[in-house]
Formats: sequence, structure tokens, C-alpha cells
Amino acid sequence: MNARQRAELYARLRQANPKPTTELRYSTPFELLVAVVLSAQATDVGVNKATARLFPVANTPQAILALGEAGLREYIKTIGLYPTKARHIIGLCQALIERHGGEVPRAREALEALPGVGRKTANVVLNTAFGEPTIAVDTHIFRVANRTGLAPGKTVRAVEERLLKVTPKEFVKDAHHWLILHGRYICKARNPACMRCPIVDLCEYPHKRLDPDKTHAR
Repeated sequence: MNARQRAELYARLRQANPKPTTELRYSTPFELLVAVVLSAQATDVGVNKATARLFPVANTPQAILALGEAGLREYIKTIGLYPTKARHIIGLCQALIERHGGEVPRAREALEALPGVGRKTANVVLNTAFGEPTIAVDTHIFRVANRTGLAPGKTVRAVEERLLKVTPKEFVKDAHHWLILHGRYICKARNPACMRCPIVDLCEYPHKRLDPDKTHAR
């Protein structure tokens, strides 16, 4: 995919969704951080159901620490891997209080030093909470980047670096949200909805699901 095609791809995704955002529900950077940690190998819908119960009771590091690990588990036990996630969240709450005065840091290294927070989670928080031009690559974005030819790469880090290199500056801030939503609802792993894809003619995937009686060229 060349530069003109990449710019057109993003322009169409922007036209379809001018103000994209995460589907995780949050009102503060801390709530977002907790929600993203909970979202690993879980759906946003499932996380939102759990945080709808948790956040009205405890939505600060101090309040969650007051619940304790066992108390926190009761609120998130519907989410996969909840014992590990509870332990990580308690740990990151302690670290936020001890190292950052209870506030979520805006620096990548500081975020990645928190329990349960890796590069992808840090990228989501930096981009969504603080508006930083980062692109968090999850399974959906990895698939879309490789399948379409937008930014092929063999590893998540390679795709992230390629996306940051080839995405026009005007689109970088929202690229993460456009690509993840496209992968979640259109460019799905098993049954991609090519018939309603706004970028199908730009996509380089050789196994598109197209109706031979209709044209998709723009």
C-alpha cells in the first residue's frame, strides 16, 4: 500500500467515524487505566459491566486499596483472569500512591513500571487519556495492518513501529481507535464483512468476500 492509498484509507475511516474513542467507559485517567488492565483477554462489554459496579464504589487508588484484593475480586470476578488482574490492580494502586501521589503518570516508562501494565496498555492510556500520538497494537489492529497491507509486520512491535512511520500525522492521534473498531466490526478474523467495508478497494487481502455482481471500486 502506497502513501496515497494509506491517506485515503484513513480519510475514509475518519469520514465514517469523525470522533472515534474507546468503547471502555471511564471518566478519569485512573479509571481508564484500570479498565484497560481488566480488558486483557476480555471484551469491553464485559469490562464495562464490571466497572459499572466497581467505579461508583471505588474509583481512586486509595478507595481500591481500601477494598483490598479480596474485596476487589468480588467486583471483577465476571472477567477472565480476575485473580491475577486483582493482584495487579492492587499493586499498581500502591505504586501510584507511593511514586506518583496517586496520579496516573504521563510518561511511558513510568506507566510500564506499574504492575500489570505493558506497552500496549501504556499506549492506550497515553493516547486516550492524554492525547499522545501513540498507536496501541492489539490483535484487531495487528490483523488489519497485515491483512490490508497498511503496515505489515511479523510482531506487534514491528506493526506498531511501521504504523507510526507510515500513518500521516493528521491521522496518528485517532488511528488506534479507527483501526481497532474496523477490526472489531468489519475486518473480523473469521468472517470479514468485506461487502460493507469502506476501504475494500484499497485492501490487499487476497481472500475478500465480495459479491461478483457488484463493483466496489471508488
